[in-house]
Amino acid sequence: MRPTDIESLIGVGRPAISSDGAFAVFATSRPDLAADRAVGQLWRADLATASSRRLTRGVEDRSPRLSPDDAVVAFLRGDAKGRLQIFVVGASGGEPVQVTDRPGGVTDLAFSPDGRRLAFTARVPEPGRYGTVEGRDAGAEPPRRITGIRWHANGLGYLDRPAQVFVVDVPSTDAEPFYEPAPAIDEPETRVVPHPATQLTRGGTSWAGVAWTLDGAEVLSVPDMIETSRRDLRDRVAAIAVDGGVQREVLGIAENLSVSAVQTAPDGTVFLLAHDVGGSGVDFVAPGVALFALDGDAPRVLTDPETIDLGEVGSHLSFDGDDVLVQDRTRGRVRLLRVTRTGTVTEVLGGDLEVNGHAAAAGRVVASVASPESFGELVMMHGREMRALTRFGAAACDRGVVVPIDHEVTGRDGYPVHGWVAVPEGEGPFPVILQIHGGPYAAYGVHLFDETQVLVDAGYAVVYSNPRGSAGYGRAHGRAIRQRMGTLDFFDVMDFFDAVVTADPRLDAGRVGVMGGSYGGYLTAWIIAHDHRFAGAIVERGFLDPASFPGLSDIGSFFGQEYIGTEPTQVAAQSPMAVVDRVRTPTLVLHSELDFRCPLEQATRYYAALKQQGTEAEMLVFPGEDHELTRAGRPQHRVQRFEAVLEWWGRHLPVT
Repeated sequence: MRPTDIESLIGVGRPAISSDGAFAVFATSRPDLAADRAVGQLWRADLATASSRRLTRGVEDRSPRLSPDDAVVAFLRGDAKGRLQIFVVGASGGEPVQVTDRPGGVTDLAFSPDGRRLAFTARVPEPGRYGTVEGRDAGAEPPRRITGIRWHANGLGYLDRPAQVFVVDVPSTDAEPFYEPAPAIDEPETRVVPHPATQLTRGGTSWAGVAWTLDGAEVLSVPDMIETSRRDLRDRVAAIAVDGGVQREVLGIAENLSVSAVQTAPDGTVFLLAHDVGGSGVDFVAPGVALFALDGDAPRVLTDPETIDLGEVGSHLSFDGDDVLVQDRTRGRVRLLRVTRTGTVTEVLGGDLEVNGHAAAAGRVVASVASPESFGELVMMHGREMRALTRFGAAACDRGVVVPIDHEVTGRDGYPVHGWVAVPEGEGPFPVILQIHGGPYAAYGVHLFDETQVLVDAGYAVVYSNPRGSAGYGRAHGRAIRQRMGTLDFFDVMDFFDAVVTADPRLDAGRVGVMGGSYGGYLTAWIIAHDHRFAGAIVERGFLDPASFPGLSDIGSFFGQEYIGTEPTQVAAQSPMAVVDRVRTPTLVLHSELDFRCPLEQATRYYAALKQQGTEAEMLVFPGEDHELTRAGRPQHRVQRFEAVLEWWGRHLPVT
């Protein structure tokens, strides 16, 4: 793949399936360089014929939900100002009808059991902020009063626009179109909207997710109150009455759970994706995400958190009869599991793929998956047989894809380390780049990965692994580096690298580079302070100065404390800034201006230290981007980043 070939990376979102199992609706998304944004539409797949067709023609349509009678699809689409709003369209196609006109945009949606209403969450900004008054820009807004320990979030900015819960009647798909009103000085609440919605929650609490109870009388959601003194990851689940907005608690913080998803089964049982946060209330380091069923008593654990990890980003619940389907990440794969009410677990879909979404009905299961040859496809399971319904990966394969090879090596202390090697065609020897993933409780996987493919196309062999601290290898593996970062993880990464480079004559051990982002940026900076063999390094969006991180990052109120501790000597012993004076490797520092996860100051302080001590260094800062630049940034910025990476390696680690 060349940098511009990211346009061929078509992702497939979570599908919705009709109740009779006849068809499924799903969304695609891909980067478009000419538009300089992500683009995508909804598609409809006929499961009997395994054929798919485009259902909508918006710029970036997403998050389809099917009505209970399978007649209507509700989905999110950006309005004229780029704010996500709810639209509905007939399940067979037609012109979509706009349902909402929320100034803060819609974040989630769900049909009521009778299909007559939609519950949704939408951010509600204070009057006068965020463009709610025509002609008033951010510089003219009043000051923000902050009293909590959290005040911003990566990809969002300030937290002064909480998501509230609403319900709205579902309009007919042949209703009168919505016409954008002319500019007015009225408050947003008095403006004409397509279909008036009832706001069920108010105040400073933000709400996550909407799930209807079986009788349609209440909406389940997870409130997020900003703490005033110390971080607390324990969640509550509340049931909000549709008529009147009265709230009742159905899960309290005494259960010690952090909840990521709530869903109601066909029989009315409420299921959760959640994990125990330990005695501190902030234990997020590989706690083992488990599945809980609420039956009026205490939550009941159905899966083993020591061996099953349901915490992959995008994980959700779907139901197949009395069973629930969930995603389990394991050894770089994400498989689809069936869990019974008694806790029996069986695999529905596995192999060399990553399941990103799923739905089931009438004995059929559909799933969106990624594989080594495709960034996204829709597949159908009927019994044990898997059938592909799309061929979106063909475009990327036509541009050239190298399938990485699995390896497992034994580390210096006897521990097994799993990873991959991707090598260009030919005999070599090729210069080698060591890649390190973020997290650390994350993992490299088997999906088509543009970061690796672009480097291989340029003539580099690429080595990457999932050291201790990574996800998908059990709870003990994930917890292993807690408050001792830069130790076992450092050993595992280097032991894997040395073993595979030594074993393969196509890999040139005398020409090597290292790069990584986020936690990978941390470990890259740590490596080049302790190992000087590398011709160059790229430190990207790194966690580089633990001492300043708590006052800068959107997760600073708990991340460093859990991972590296709070005692100054202990923090310094795990800090790249504390050993930056040892770095002699030429280093490119990459960062984004609006990164609130690993804020820009992490990069600028590290870069300044390198320059002050005379180490060769350059810094590239991307305007308008956040922590997700490499995955969801502007397409042209993503290409420019690739060009900068290749130019850097061309100077410091030339292929020929």
